[in-house]
Amino acid sequence: MDLDTVLPWILISLPEIIVLAAATGLLLLDLVLRGPGRGVVLARLAIGIVAVAAFTSWTLAGTTALGYSGLFVIDDFATFFKMVLYLATWLVILLSIDYLRIEGSPPGEYYALLLYALAGMLIMVSAADLITIYVGLELMSLSFYVLVGFRHRDPRSTEAAIKYLILGGLATAILLYGVSLGYGLTGTTQLADFATALRGEASGEHDPFLVLATVLMLTGFVFKIAAVPFHMWVPDVYEGAPTSITAYLSVAPKAAAFAVILRVLYGALPATNDIWLLLVTVIAVATLAIGTFVALVQSNIKRMLAYSSIAHAGYALLGIVAGGADGMASVMFYLLIYAFMNLGIFAAVILMHSNAMRSEAIDDYRGLNRNHPGLALLMLIFLFSLAGIPPTAGFFAKFYIFFALIDTGHVALAVIAVLMSVVAAYFYLRVVMLIYMQDPEQSFAIATPRPVRIALAVAVAGTLLLGVLPAWFLDLARNSTLTLT
Repeated sequence: MDLDTVLPWILISLPEIIVLAAATGLLLLDLVLRGPGRGVVLARLAIGIVAVAAFTSWTLAGTTALGYSGLFVIDDFATFFKMVLYLATWLVILLSIDYLRIEGSPPGEYYALLLYALAGMLIMVSAADLITIYVGLELMSLSFYVLVGFRHRDPRSTEAAIKYLILGGLATAILLYGVSLGYGLTGTTQLADFATALRGEASGEHDPFLVLATVLMLTGFVFKIAAVPFHMWVPDVYEGAPTSITAYLSVAPKAAAFAVILRVLYGALPATNDIWLLLVTVIAVATLAIGTFVALVQSNIKRMLAYSSIAHAGYALLGIVAGGADGMASVMFYLLIYAFMNLGIFAAVILMHSNAMRSEAIDDYRGLNRNHPGLALLMLIFLFSLAGIPPTAGFFAKFYIFFALIDTGHVALAVIAVLMSVVAAYFYLRVVMLIYMQDPEQSFAIATPRPVRIALAVAVAGTLLLGVLPAWFLDLARNSTLTLT
């Protein structure tokens, strides 16, 4: 293999190389750094690393190329999702600086694991081969298993990590079984070749083993987006994990998994469209219903947001059902908005947990407006956006999903989604009511460290900007799908 062949491959995977190398470097640097400012130094380095990787990906925008013998692809579709992942990682690092200090957690391992998880997700969204998807998925999952149990002195955190490890390992095994069946039927694991080998299936009866392979692969992917019936781990893991990691889990792995689902279903399995379309439809409706109705009875804010996250996965799945450029673009646009509003609401939860309340009960937010009107207003914006109330970005996220469904003839699904959105508004507005219409049980001060203020400012700006100027971002998402289709 000559140098002229190797160099282009390195260039298209440079963001992943930067993040992986820097994560290892942070671990080594943590061994020699001492003093109370060690966490801040490591956090600033991690932020800089993410910024450099994001700039590298931005310079590759508009490039479409295969590398590593067809295992890895760079295109606008991957670049869009990578920018969402960089955004989520950057905001979570900002949220973690003060949180780690209060919890007394070691920052070196924490930031290194965050970067390793990011590298795994970057590999996933650029994977052009089922084995590459598996490698990225495992790198991401192994990092999150450790991060979920990072508060090792807290039994809830340890329990959450064990549950996530066992169920995550089972989901990966199911995925690999599906991949092995697919390889046995087609003789390849590359997505493009997979689709070519199955082209004849579109016009005839499907091989039973192909049906099984499709179901098993979809099962493995659906676990990562926490959709029904593979959602059981979410409430306990979200409640037990460090709140900053809960915020990251609710956004980044979900975005990476949806990128993989879109690439596999439309890039490798278009011939079995009738199989997976029915499955995705059933899963989406069940996910919407269970996520919404179970969230209604939660008294813990993290568990409520966990079931909210499940319901939002259902909305995004409906975009896959709609299909086509508009359907896929609506999913991508939805995930971008979801990153802003969900990380924003978790930033507020982190502030409350770190300063005023050691519990996470929804009643702790009673009368927040009386003592801290600024924070109450930010929570109002994020909760309105999650509920889909205009003019916030969350309204347009759902609107474009509904529009894509109606445009493709799925009117009944659109009606169901609208009804679920109305029901879901209750548990978001219940928190708003407590904040603005109830008297506080006690008076307390909330310190707002500068990194958290920056994260909140970015989150609220994104939530409002995408609500005021949604068309430009939707067009960007739609143009990014052209390289996929």
